[in-house]
This record gives sequence, structure tokens and C-alpha cells, in this order.
Amino acid sequence: MNQLSSNNKYDLEERTAKFAEVIIDFVRTIKQDVVNRRIIDQIVGSAGSTGANYCEAVEAESKKDFVHKIGIVKKEVKETMHWLRLLARANSEHAEEIRKFWKEAHELLLIFSKINRSSRESGVLKIK
Repeated sequence: MNQLSSNNKYDLEERTAKFAEVIIDFVRTIKQDVVNRRIIDQIVGSAGSTGANYCEAVEAESKKDFVHKIGIVKKEVKETMHWLRLLARANSEHAEEIRKFWKEAHELLLIFSKINRSSRESGVLKIK
């Protein structure tokens, strides 16, 4: 996403906050109707929760707690991707711009999936 500077690319706290901010800015440009209001409420919530849950993971009290919270981050990102898909369907004229948000969400999902997998496999924590 061009709104994210390269300096912040690896600062996940900043990156997830920026992601939610650009989503908020974008949805304010979408026409307000029954369908869009429902989707917008959901997408703002899940995009914001991605960063909030990452902040909680960083402050985890144990490795197990960290892995659990990163798992929640992944769920929020996946939920955001779902709502982005529906937003694009309901607003095809914005599909290209929404696709950019979806790609950023997908990158975040890959990052958090790798963090989750690495944390589980580090030998310190074994989760079934």
C-alpha cells in the first residue's frame, strides 16, 4: 500500500495501525446504504482489531499467550479479507482500490502465519 512508508514495513504495530487508518479513510468515501453500512461496520472493526490484538500479543505474559494472541490476529486479518471481498462485490466501481487493501491484508496474514508457525515450532512451545 502506498500509504505505508518503507520505514514502517517491518514495524508491525505501525503497519497494522496504518492499515486500519487507510481502511477508515476509504470507507468514508463509500455511499451509505443498508448493505454498505453493515459491511463497513464489520470491516472497520476487524481491521482495527488486527492491530489491537497484535499490541496485546507483543505484551503477552507467556509464549503460550503470545501464540494464542497471534492466532487471534490471524483470524481478524482473515475476517477483514472476507469483508473486503464483500465490499468489492457491493461496490464494483471501487474494486481496484479494494483489491489493494486485500493484498495488504493478505501480506499481513502471511506475516502473522509465519510468526505463529515459527513460535509453535521453536521448541519452546508445542501446541497440537
